[in-house]
Amino acid sequence: MPQTRQYRLVTALILLVIEAVNPLRATEATPPFVAGFERLGRHDEIESDTAGRVLLSELSCTACHASDDKDLQPKRGPQLDGAGNRLQHDWIARFVANPNKVKPGTTMPQMLDGVPEDKKTATVQALVAFIGSQEQAFPEIRGTGIRPVPYEFWNLGDVQQGRQLFHRTGCVACHQPDDTYETVATKPTPLDDIVAQLDPEELEAAGLLAAARAVESIPLGDLATKYNRKSLTFFLLDPHHVRPASRMPNLQLEVVEAADIASWLLRGRQPVDSALFIATPADGELVAEGRKRFIELGCVNCHSAGNTQSQAQAKPLDQLHHSSDQRCTGPATQGLPHFAVDDRQLESIKATLAQVATERPDLSAANQVQLITLRLNCLACHERNGQGGVGRYRKAFFETYGHVDFGDEGRLPPPLTGAGRKLKPSWITSVLQGKGSVRAHMRMRMPVFKGEQVNALPVLLASSDVDGPQATEQAVFGDQSNLVDAGRQLIDTGCVQCHLLRGEAVPGVIGVDLEGIASRVHPQWFHDFLLNPGDLKPHTRMPSFFPRGQSQNQKVLEGNTERQIAAMWVYLKGIGKYQLPEKIQKARSQNYELKPTDRPIVLRTFMEQAGTHAIAVGFLQEVHFAFDAERVRFTHAWRGGFLDAEGTWFMRFAPPAEPLGDTPVTMPEGVALAFLEDSESAWPTPGAADLSRHHFRGYRLDKQGVPTFLYRVGHVEVEDRIEPNDQQQLIRTLRIIRQKQTDSEPPLWIRLHAGKTLEVNRGGTCFDDKGLMVSINESLTGTAVVRDGENGMEWIVPVNADQQHAIEVRYEW
Repeated sequence: MPQTRQYRLVTALILLVIEAVNPLRATEATPPFVAGFERLGRHDEIESDTAGRVLLSELSCTACHASDDKDLQPKRGPQLDGAGNRLQHDWIARFVANPNKVKPGTTMPQMLDGVPEDKKTATVQALVAFIGSQEQAFPEIRGTGIRPVPYEFWNLGDVQQGRQLFHRTGCVACHQPDDTYETVATKPTPLDDIVAQLDPEELEAAGLLAAARAVESIPLGDLATKYNRKSLTFFLLDPHHVRPASRMPNLQLEVVEAADIASWLLRGRQPVDSALFIATPADGELVAEGRKRFIELGCVNCHSAGNTQSQAQAKPLDQLHHSSDQRCTGPATQGLPHFAVDDRQLESIKATLAQVATERPDLSAANQVQLITLRLNCLACHERNGQGGVGRYRKAFFETYGHVDFGDEGRLPPPLTGAGRKLKPSWITSVLQGKGSVRAHMRMRMPVFKGEQVNALPVLLASSDVDGPQATEQAVFGDQSNLVDAGRQLIDTGCVQCHLLRGEAVPGVIGVDLEGIASRVHPQWFHDFLLNPGDLKPHTRMPSFFPRGQSQNQKVLEGNTERQIAAMWVYLKGIGKYQLPEKIQKARSQNYELKPTDRPIVLRTFMEQAGTHAIAVGFLQEVHFAFDAERVRFTHAWRGGFLDAEGTWFMRFAPPAEPLGDTPVTMPEGVALAFLEDSESAWPTPGAADLSRHHFRGYRLDKQGVPTFLYRVGHVEVEDRIEPNDQQQLIRTLRIIRQKQTDSEPPLWIRLHAGKTLEVNRGGTCFDDKGLMVSINESLTGTAVVRDGENGMEWIVPVNADQQHAIEVRYEW
């Protein structure tokens, strides 16, 4: 074997590498990081055998231990064809010598434990020679007139632009954000408020530990020692070219965007040209020896390189003795790869091995969906059946263009709960392939996945979420003739305030485009969602136009709820050939002030005090109020002018709507109703209340157009109606309808007023220090209690145990 100067330099480097990273005791190793296991399996939020299945596939155990169980197929490692000009050779040497030391948390096992120490250096040297010889030209990327490809675009990356893209396009859904990156402040949700105020014991009792927990990040390792700008840029453009198992998805980056992100990830390092990679000598014998070792050590079972083929398998999976000490997950054993799993991971693996040794479970569609979403880390962004979703400390990175505040529903990826019931398999396929998107206002991009698992997901979701075949349009809507005009009128009534149609909208609206909805969602889901949005999508901003099944528009199709829903479907299904709704077609006027004339105005909008789920109600008496449908509370009232609708209707990134009138008055923070053991029990603080028990269920309009807000507090149904009288006082009627009652149930109380100081007279009127007077029925004054509260004083009254109970409250200022 020739001893060239280049060869001697490589040999010296290998010796230094071996000395630097070996030996590494098992106690010092970092357990392999598998995102789905870390998110749920480690915290016992999924079955132990399910967690073990995730580990067995992600650690590629069945690449060696054969199994005919399709749900245990191995992920395998990246393809090494082209690794010679993709990876820096000194990094290959260090990684082969000790993967866990070079990249803590890697799922690559230590392969050289079975190699005698005196032969380890030569083995690493040979493997580096073989892997380094696997060179392959980078793909040629052709530009178009619309999307040009600059010359050597990989050298054009901008670090600061890459920093923004890394934090905005989706990378931080899985990987660690930069601690110094500043995000735009967003209004916390009620759940965020609850989590922030509870200690660990209270979080556990409330079942909120998962919501409070920080989500661990998938480690990146030291990318600057592994890649150069060109190789990392090409990897970001098409990860599946190297990793067909698709755990790292394609974020559909433009070429310069990929170069920008690569520059950010390699920041602080001098650009490394591929010519400066430490090259192995062109020694055929050494390369051949490396190829031989590559096969003998079992590397070929997980990696493709140089037309090598997988060799003899180890003992089949169902014949493994999970209690044996001679195992890949036990103490380092000569002749076996070594995975530095920890006790919790080993426990899950053993549970699965014990199962497959005794039975061949036929997993349900729901179980298969769970495994796929755990393996592909879908739950880093999407919640399904109460599990996963964007972690508490990552929410701020999910931004909308212009930072318009839609609340979590508008800026976070949609939940996957019931996705198979809602979405047609063909649409889910389009989304997974990067061909379907209706949320252009979101900066985060839906990544593209490939592979057999993804191809099976649309049908599995349908099987998991629906019993039997989906209902046909005819079965759901009946006769659909002569409904187009009615559908257009109904869509114009409210939908155009939040949705685009054919890419057009009342200026300022940037919500989901309703064009093509018939090709995306099932007819039955459309029908059920319009009837009661909150049942299918908790905390949605979508109002119910049919509270308790009753239409709010009795002038269209005689108020027939079923016919109206059918009309909306028919119109949207053919929107491409019908006229757009009147509000979109109508030219803007110069004055957008809303003035109630013959009936009240009810407007869903954004308001500072009432939030992103605000419902503002204006009256002819020039007394108006706002209601927060998210936190289920009457927030404030004012006199004079109502609202200017320009921001709601026409300004894309408008600030919250402000009342036009004067003499505003603010109601007490927090919920109005709560269950208390007695009159001395603390009133729930804003957010931390049993707000999770408050569910807004829409509103209904009476003949005069006055809304009655419908919501549930625990098992109690509440009807909440607010309107002014001729003296410009606001009269609030709360009707309490108990669904059931138990002896152990705490009494329900209503907080009538709260303030720094309160004074109650004998007539049942309470005055605060800011001029707001609150009065109640005379019959209730005997049970009302004035007491000290957390931030001042409170006036509360219990609700009797009658099946139905109404309380009238009068506000004057």
